[in-house]
Amino acid sequence: MVPSGVWSWGHINESRNLSIHDVSLEAKEEPMDQKFMNHLQKTPTRPLHVVHLDLKGAAPKVEYFKQIFPLLSSLGADGILVEYEDMFPYEGELQIIRSPFAYSIEEIEEIKTLAKLNKLELIPLVQVFGHLEFVLKHEKYFHLREVAMFPNSLNPLAPGALKLVEEMLIQVLQRHPEAQWIHVGADEVWDLGESEDSKLWLKENGGDVGVLFLRHVTAVCLFLAELRSGIKILFWEDMLRKMSAVAIKDSQLPNLAFPVLWNYLPNMDMGNIGKLLSKYQEAGFSGMWFASAFKGASEVDQMWTPINHHLQNHLSLLKVIKSIIQYPSITLQGIALTGWQRYRHHTVLCELLPVAIPSLAVCLQTLKYGSFNYEAEMEVHHILGCKVQLDTNSCEGSGQFAGSKVYYMVHKIYYDLQSSIKKIMKNTHLRGSLSPYNRKYSFANPRDIGLFKDNLKKLLDEWESFLKMFETEMEAIFYPDTVEEWMEENINQHMNMLRALVQDAEHIAKLKGRSKSYNPF
Repeated sequence: MVPSGVWSWGHINESRNLSIHDVSLEAKEEPMDQKFMNHLQKTPTRPLHVVHLDLKGAAPKVEYFKQIFPLLSSLGADGILVEYEDMFPYEGELQIIRSPFAYSIEEIEEIKTLAKLNKLELIPLVQVFGHLEFVLKHEKYFHLREVAMFPNSLNPLAPGALKLVEEMLIQVLQRHPEAQWIHVGADEVWDLGESEDSKLWLKENGGDVGVLFLRHVTAVCLFLAELRSGIKILFWEDMLRKMSAVAIKDSQLPNLAFPVLWNYLPNMDMGNIGKLLSKYQEAGFSGMWFASAFKGASEVDQMWTPINHHLQNHLSLLKVIKSIIQYPSITLQGIALTGWQRYRHHTVLCELLPVAIPSLAVCLQTLKYGSFNYEAEMEVHHILGCKVQLDTNSCEGSGQFAGSKVYYMVHKIYYDLQSSIKKIMKNTHLRGSLSPYNRKYSFANPRDIGLFKDNLKKLLDEWESFLKMFETEMEAIFYPDTVEEWMEENINQHMNMLRALVQDAEHIAKLKGRSKSYNPF
């Protein structure tokens, strides 16, 4: 989904040896609305508050889950929505889509045990349509792309397409026999209708891309309902936004799954949301979820979480929750607090999970108390050990929450790294003797170089020492690919510039003010 929050159009009780061939998707003997309505159960009085963990970037090691799950529970979370993506230990034909750092089967079991110990319901999320880059980027699956050039979306009509997502779902549910919910994604199915298969189908079936979308998602939900009796299915609803209530109702999807209405804006359009809720009620959905964001939904390359932005998003969400009473046939089942780690599989990392913990705490407590009032603020302070400052989007004090060392170190990097380099670059002597021209021709007076060289070297040494400690803290939480990527995106360009300045200053100083060299080194 578009993490910016823009309204767009665009997760076994049987044997572990169960295969996709054990399930038939032929027409059922009984009417579908009678056979499958039993798994659309009304929910408890208070909707579930579920924290989304997006593992398509900066997936934490299991050791960090040991710290974070008790924290989530203490903050009022009821569950976790785990978007495994390529971190799931797919086997057999699907092994190719695993990340080199994917969790092992034993680690999946440990994650589940940790969730249970902390009374957190674990909901797996498996994309089945859009956002399948982690699968479709592999040459083996190029033929299943909706558009040959783009790895975003599955061609639902391609031979083997449904079989692929069914096998993914089977393997994930085999590892989650206790799961009561599953999320199948289905957001932002970009370019749907562009393949030759789709164009032909549309020509023969009235030309409605929405019906093509509903056809695939309904087939997936039918498969899941057969695969796991009683499983409750979630999906992102953005692809329904331009469809008619009649088309949605005719697809039978409302009898099979719950839509998750997402919006990450600080000020939601209540009128637009009201129209959607009215349409979903008319379409026959008996329940639904809402989704907000506590991180990863403000800028594609955000390093530091804007707490107040996400607080405002949740205050708007509370207004939406209050409005649900106007739609009596719809029950609010749950709220997913999303924490996007990347906008898409191929884009850069957003802010790291430890950096967003204060934001998550504020958002969960706001949902608990109905506002970020004094009680909510004090509870955040008590649990995190630091005081949230909304005007600076920071948590002040010696917080001891899970990942707090990384939090405070990223804070220093965010506010001080570039600024400290810019500050020393304003030095009159440095500007006068270490300009690009001076450096190109190794031409400067060593006396002038000496007026700033020691301070320049001192700054470099301080940052080198600090970043060595930072890498150690990062390595305790994240895998090497995350550490390498984060350093490359946020650190290396600035440090390389500082290193080059020191190197050139030391080199030119040794030349003792010689004549200009027209053979630059």
